[in-house]
Amino acid sequence: MSAPIAKPWLFSQPDQDPRSSTGTTLKWGVVATGAIAKSVTRDLALLPDAELYAVSSRTQASADTFAAEVGFAKAYGDNAEGPGYRRLLADDAVDVVYVATPHAHHHEVALAALNAGKHVLCEKSFTVNAREAAELITLARTKKLFLMEAMWSRFLPSMQRAFDIAASGELGTVEWVSADLGFPAVYSPTARLWAPKDGGGALLDLAVYPLLWPLGTLGFPQTVSATGSVNDDGVDAQNALTLGYHHGAQAQLTSSLLAYGPRSATVAGSLGYLQTVGSVNNPKTITVRVGLGEARTEHFDVVGHGYSYELREVTRCIQQGITESPVMPLEDSLNIMRLFDGVRAQLGVSYPNDAR
Repeated sequence: MSAPIAKPWLFSQPDQDPRSSTGTTLKWGVVATGAIAKSVTRDLALLPDAELYAVSSRTQASADTFAAEVGFAKAYGDNAEGPGYRRLLADDAVDVVYVATPHAHHHEVALAALNAGKHVLCEKSFTVNAREAAELITLARTKKLFLMEAMWSRFLPSMQRAFDIAASGELGTVEWVSADLGFPAVYSPTARLWAPKDGGGALLDLAVYPLLWPLGTLGFPQTVSATGSVNDDGVDAQNALTLGYHHGAQAQLTSSLLAYGPRSATVAGSLGYLQTVGSVNNPKTITVRVGLGEARTEHFDVVGHGYSYELREVTRCIQQGITESPVMPLEDSLNIMRLFDGVRAQLGVSYPNDAR
């Protein structure tokens, strides 16, 4: 892993309302019609320089329903001409594609989009493994196309503020971080969260959020130790990660599809600490306490569901000819997938994508 970062993650446009236009209108294509696609595209509709142009699904009926409900001009479903997403990618009017499929299909769809000359925003986790991530990154850089993992929480004002506090020295030297995210997911062997063919399990779906807290305050670790519960289908139902750093700091992270947790993050330093209240991936309140003094509470509002901030960054970058976001660089996405590969090796979790 790389050495700890020297500064916090920051917005490229920290004071900008994501609903403010930054340039020429972009026509968006969305691949998949699930819950996350609906939430994200409703926030996309808040951007005045984004046009909801085309959506694809495995069935024409699903694509038509989504297009009518959310407001897309075109809908592509699978037919004799080919998969709906490939028909969408063949539409020359599409400027940028948002990939909202299950994890195991991210690589296939994003690869096809890049080969079709489209800019890409790919839902987290970026891919199933680091090999797939590296292939996408190489192709995007070769073709000089924009590519970014949709790590929306990283762009939120509350998280950026928390990382700024940690970097300011107010907490002293950060010595440990803890974060958790969990809920009891109803089991079904064919459900996206549980199916190996879809890249199911707590790690790829949930762990990215707790992981943001040590990455944003300590950087990438030098050691990772993992334990977890792997079900009979071979996916992790829950996991616990301990991250170690050469300078002695550590982080404890828990993700679970079996149980509810407080969904909180704590960043503890030699002079004080901060804690989130209510949500580890979209905190509306941060509490800061220095020494034995009175706690200070900071409150935050978000535009829409909170996805508009990453969507503004994607739009801004493409409009300005920037092919890689300085806020969510591709090297970070690659290192996260390398970290997850190491965790899966310790847990004994493998997916069909690993053998391709």
